[in-house]
Amino acid sequence: MSDIERLIQSFAKLPGLGPRSARRAVLHLLKRRETVLQPLLQALVRADASVRNCQRCGNLDDTDPCGICGDPRRDGSCICVVEDVSDLWALERSGAYRGHYHVLGGLLSALDGIGPDELRIPRLVERASEPTVREVIMAVSFTVDGQTTAFYIAERLAGCDVRVSGIAHGVPLGGELHYLDDATLATALQARRQL
Repeated sequence: MSDIERLIQSFAKLPGLGPRSARRAVLHLLKRRETVLQPLLQALVRADASVRNCQRCGNLDDTDPCGICGDPRRDGSCICVVEDVSDLWALERSGAYRGHYHVLGGLLSALDGIGPDELRIPRLVERASEPTVREVIMAVSFTVDGQTTAFYIAERLAGCDVRVSGIAHGVPLGGELHYLDDATLATALQARRQL
């Protein structure tokens, strides 16, 4: 197998790229080595060396704590719980939320063998127990696994002195947050309800 074929196969593993799209991307990169390929390689090497998960919330950043956790202008009384970093980034794009986040790293799923120990739920309970925290917003997908996870976390937080709410209007049943537009996400955050 040639180096070009290996590169195409590697690109085809990326979300949204199949073999044909991967071939087009690789061809584009190789035709524009100086202006596209070399800067991309440098950016990938830098990102590999510097980007890591925030120990507090689970976000990806080149600082720890991340820029969101370290921002004193954010509302520390509210934690928005999301499944993955892509969901956090989608909510940030909406501009509707100015509190802190907590990335679970997945959802509870008996079929996939994902239980509470595989997720960052114990760390969330620790954070929700802090005296400054007043509300935990469950912003997980409206799927069976998402709602199971939300209700499990609500039960775990019952001993904490926090309001547990969930996002509402605008998110379709079965919808996943990282596919929604900014206005839909903003509406859903503003119309959250208690679980």
